[in-house]
Amino acid sequence: MFFCTRKEQKSMDKNIQGHLFALTANILWGLMAPIGKSALAEFSALSVTTFRMVGAAACFWLLSLFCKREQVDHRDMLKIFFAALFALVFNQGVYIFGLSMTSPIDASIVTTTLPIVTMIVAAIYLKEPVTNKKVLGIFVGAMGAFILIMSSQTTGAGNGSLIGDLLCLLAQISFSIYLTVFKGLSQKYSPITLNKWMFVYASMCYIPFSYHDVAAIQWSEISTAALLQAGYVVVGGSFLAYIFIMSAQRLLRPTVVSMYNYMQPIVASTVAIILGLGVFNLEKGIAIALVFLGVYIVTQSKSRKDFEKEGNAVYNSRSTVTVLRHVPGSETRESLTDKMLCG
Repeated sequence: MFFCTRKEQKSMDKNIQGHLFALTANILWGLMAPIGKSALAEFSALSVTTFRMVGAAACFWLLSLFCKREQVDHRDMLKIFFAALFALVFNQGVYIFGLSMTSPIDASIVTTTLPIVTMIVAAIYLKEPVTNKKVLGIFVGAMGAFILIMSSQTTGAGNGSLIGDLLCLLAQISFSIYLTVFKGLSQKYSPITLNKWMFVYASMCYIPFSYHDVAAIQWSEISTAALLQAGYVVVGGSFLAYIFIMSAQRLLRPTVVSMYNYMQPIVASTVAIILGLGVFNLEKGIAIALVFLGVYIVTQSKSRKDFEKEGNAVYNSRSTVTVLRHVPGSETRESLTDKMLCG
């Protein structure tokens, strides 16, 4: 029990890495919520989205010059294009529009639907089992995130918008489809290779519609703070975050990756406390504990591979019993079993 093989140790190390990657990506996205909202005060949503796509594409292509060249199968290019639609165009781009139309509180609440939607999509597409532990973990985590969001609500949060809320929901559904349906691409290619093509495709989708918005920007009137905020959206919320989330996608199940979405309200609340815009209390402490407990419960739930292994083990044990029943001779059941186990 206290010892494990080198293969098991390597698997555990990869599992830990996957969790760290998912955690880091969602910390970066959690910081992007307040920072991106501030940037929208001086830039249009379409402009910020275009900066994000084009800027991140440039970063990934620049980084790829220092990495080992990876050849992409031409048959996978269409898959990468659709992956870009669901992971970037319909997710991050649509979310920025939704955030600009609704309140941060509403947007945060809607983001808690990601693990639920991902579990449903994974059950349909990957045939992942919907276990009691998985459902319980998602429910516990969602309750923690919801308590945290509501405890952080202030009277000046602004009014929500149904259209804005629906756009934020569409963004979550889109990303859950990406995590589940396009998991194979993340296994086949490195995060750098995937992202450099995905962000190029996303840029191609946005530039025709955003050209006039970007051209109309009066750069002399834009504050330094707004430029830095837009820079974070590009480098932190896009370039670095997508390296980490795709690395996590290679190592973890889609539902486990999506559970880290509950970290974003925690990050937003922590930033508010550091800036003196909020206070830490028992309610927030309980909410944060529930989020981490929910993530832990989901990681302990069984995957389809686990059930398949158990099924094979049961089949093998039944086969052994059948052999024992039909072996002729005078050897006892115990002695024959010892021979089979010892070689």
